[in-house]
Amino acid sequence: MKEQQAKLDQIGGEKRDIAFGSQIRSYVLQPYQMVKDHRTRMQVGDVNRVLDGDLDGFIKTYLMKKAAGTLGTAAAADEIEQGRRS
Repeated sequence: MKEQQAKLDQIGGEKRDIAFGSQIRSYVLQPYQMVKDHRTRMQVGDVNRVLDGDLDGFIKTYLMKKAAGTLGTAAAADEIEQGRRS
């Protein structure tokens, strides 16, 4: 049982607290429409398609960046840039 839990923990990766500001994606519906993945910086303008469940583009981009070892570098760059603006 402990071995199985250790495998699941390894596969699951890092867990973050559920808190304000730790979202994966933003959905903007007014005044313009856009869905932005904060981990990969991928943006989609067809909000209805995403809300209908078409997440394949987000999943593929996430997996490709994770495999390339570049996942998180986009988010870190955003945090640094936001820190400079304030």
